[in-house]
Amino acid sequence: MTRSIVVGLDGTAQANAAAEWAAEEAVLRGTGVQLVYAKEMRPGAAMSQGPWESEDAWAEEMTARVAGALRKRRPGLSVTTRLLPTGPVPGLVAAAQESDLLVLGSRAVGTVAGYLIGSVGLTVAGAVERPVVLVRASSGATAPRAPLVVGTDVRHPADAVLGFAFEEAARRKSAVHVVYAEQLPLFAELGPAMVPDIRAAVAPEIRRSLDELLDPWRAKYPDVETAARVVVGSAGLELVDAARDAALVVVGRRTRHSTRGAHIGSVAHAVLHHSPVPVALVPHD
Repeated sequence: MTRSIVVGLDGTAQANAAAEWAAEEAVLRGTGVQLVYAKEMRPGAAMSQGPWESEDAWAEEMTARVAGALRKRRPGLSVTTRLLPTGPVPGLVAAAQESDLLVLGSRAVGTVAGYLIGSVGLTVAGAVERPVVLVRASSGATAPRAPLVVGTDVRHPADAVLGFAFEEAARRKSAVHVVYAEQLPLFAELGPAMVPDIRAAVAPEIRRSLDELLDPWRAKYPDVETAARVVVGSAGLELVDAARDAALVVVGRRTRHSTRGAHIGSVAHAVLHHSPVPVALVPHD
């Protein structure tokens, strides 16, 4: 049975955009949406502008208002609300474990409030064992059936990441654009006089490996149009560039933990900060 999609609310426009994205996703999945608010989230400006007796009163009104708007625009959609007594990180992590997907709002680089840049979103996204989608308020409507972009590594492929991308594309009846970025070795920067054209040497072999990696997914999802591209350069920058005309960018996050706690990796970090469209962060071994 498909479980609800959980959305973290904090009263900001970014969180409201996340709720709208989650509602559309729930319709595609045939499931419901659970709106949650965890205390100590630094509520948005709405709380300071009203005569609220307590944080709970403000949160109850805020979550009920968002829930009502979602139900009005999508009759029949199951939307529930819940106030979490714990802090934002443990509360959201626990809520995510009871769901199939966690959706959070995110802000652009340079801001200090909200989930993503305010450390809450990055911490939660690096800790949960479920996919996390981060949505910006500026993420406008995409073209019908806009493709999904997914980053992969032919040397260390992650089935969970590709599986998420192909399943999403099948739901949306859209294409999947797979990007693999080959990072040039340091000596390649010495110039063409000293280094052969590495692109011509490695691209065909990598392309064959990429096609072999994707063959089982193409067979499993024959109705999903698939395009594969090998580029030379920074994986993060290439994925952000490929995302400009996409509906969603899908990147992986290893579930290993360092001595400093969970982390999301440099590629995912770059995409989360700079992607113009929603980003799905999928954990994998």
